[in-house]
Amino acid sequence: MGDLYALDFDGVLCDSCGESSISALKAAKVRWLGLFDGVDSTIEDWIVDQMHAVRPVVETGYENVLLVRLLLETRTPSIRKSSVAEGLTVDGILENWPTLKPIIMKEWGEENKDALIDLFGKIRDEWLENDFATWIGANRFYPGVSDALKFASSRVYIVTTKQSRFADALLQELAGVTIPPERIYGLGTGPKVEVLKQIQKKPEHQGLRLHFVEDRLATLKNVIKEPELDGWNLYLVDWGYNTKKEREEAAAIRRIRLLDLSDFSKKLK
Repeated sequence: MGDLYALDFDGVLCDSCGESSISALKAAKVRWLGLFDGVDSTIEDWIVDQMHAVRPVVETGYENVLLVRLLLETRTPSIRKSSVAEGLTVDGILENWPTLKPIIMKEWGEENKDALIDLFGKIRDEWLENDFATWIGANRFYPGVSDALKFASSRVYIVTTKQSRFADALLQELAGVTIPPERIYGLGTGPKVEVLKQIQKKPEHQGLRLHFVEDRLATLKNVIKEPELDGWNLYLVDWGYNTKKEREEAAAIRRIRLLDLSDFSKKLK
């Protein structure tokens, strides 16, 4: 019996927070040009720095753009258009993002998330095309992950909310790994629980041990709710975009195993 690993990308394989934060800042400056009048590089650097702290709440990339504006409004009362920004802290965002997000989207007239998704992808495409080296350089794979992927004896799938073209470019350029396109499920391929169902149904996967590795506890909890996915071994990594509180909660859930980086690399090899 062999093993199949379905791996999240951002926060499991790749630390992309530097790139996604800078891309989100660029996108926010395009989307809300007037708001950034008079915003100097000191405030922009502060926003990018704070984005590392709030990154655990992000499920899909466009949310980074919303977070950039929300952080700007918390820092700059004169341009504040959101009722929730006053007195809001990083901890407040980490605790309450699912509640805050629909409020700010409505108050800013940004209820069409597809427009933000398209803008975020366009900004990344332009950066990648115009300055490939710095785009690549704003990402890094976690230590040992590239080799683990190169020498993996298990069957590996990527299951991510990142647009597939960006995941593929990073795998090839940074990790030196080529994963067949049919094994990369990116943004637009459906919720991760549905992707896992598709993967497990493939005839060639019958009899394999199934493993799903994530850095978002909420995603793993969604898997647990689906009886059809009871056959998957579930792992929450301790190096990605999650909080100490989430790791402690995961440790108390029987289905979920906490995974450290050295064990992950050994498992893949």
